[in-house]
Amino acid sequence: MPTEPVPRPADLDAVRASYDRVADNYVAMVVDTGIGDVRAHPWLRAAMDVFADAVAGRGPVLDVGCGPGQVTAYLVERGVDASGVDLSPAMVAHARRLHPHCSFAVGSATELDVPDGSLAGVLGWWSLFNLPRDVLPHVLASFARALAPGGRLILATHAGDGDLVRTEGYGGVPVTWTTHLWRPERLRALVEDTGLRTEAELRFPAEGASGSGVVLVAAAPHPAG
Repeated sequence: MPTEPVPRPADLDAVRASYDRVADNYVAMVVDTGIGDVRAHPWLRAAMDVFADAVAGRGPVLDVGCGPGQVTAYLVERGVDASGVDLSPAMVAHARRLHPHCSFAVGSATELDVPDGSLAGVLGWWSLFNLPRDVLPHVLASFARALAPGGRLILATHAGDGDLVRTEGYGGVPVTWTTHLWRPERLRALVEDTGLRTEAELRFPAEGASGSGVVLVAAAPHPAG
């Protein structure tokens, strides 16, 4: 039976344009200062290292919504066959400039052309919170289909209730996007609805304006027998 396509978000073009506008400021404020380096956050680094250990040497890994590529590059340093894809051409341009030894492409999480069972791992590392609530389950299902047996998914996102409509981002640049907050238990249920098995859940309390966060790691089942 053919797989049902992932719905295209109505605001996809506006979100892409917004990230293109903030890309330079994002790199200056988050990447150049080291704030966005996973190594600067021990618990995030620990989660990423466990993920890296699980997928290294097992096949390709796709960092969906890679931004300027710092997490993709970290995984490559750890021996992972990782590449990145991002909705924003400006973010991808920064990723290619900052990490020329890595592979990056422009693309949407809703339009990935990835064969079923072809990936050892998929990341949605603080990159899926702009997806509408009725679209995210379809994207997670596409990730699950792309994973080989025993493959891993790692997600990180903003936790909470409701939606935050943003009109400014990263230094006051005008943006048009909505941050959808997810209760950790609801996000976990969406992941497990795809057939993946949750292996770990890490929750973070709110810190300043960043809000609280959740990291989930899940595994694709091995065939029975």
